[in-house]
Amino acid sequence: MVMKIKKGFVLRKVCGENVIVGEGLEAINFGKLLALNESAAWLWSEAQEMGNFSAEELTERLCNEYDVMPLEAQQDVADMLEQWQQLGVIE
Repeated sequence: MVMKIKKGFVLRKVCGENVIVGEGLEAINFGKLLALNESAAWLWSEAQEMGNFSAEELTERLCNEYDVMPLEAQQDVADMLEQWQQLGVIE
């Protein structure tokens, strides 16, 4: 399944933490911050750079960047994308 980050959501560094925040009219009802660890923030940046992305593409990039086994990376990406979908920051 192809996904993309919804317009109006950006990654910012706030008090030393990586957080996703809503900006602009598209994200006016978001009203929260989503803290990300370093690898999740890296994946967000990768997804943003790619535009349209899939879980498989993010898993492959995660394995190439970090010392992680493919099955573990696949599960981590799936969990992260599920959270992002529930929060409404990707479509």
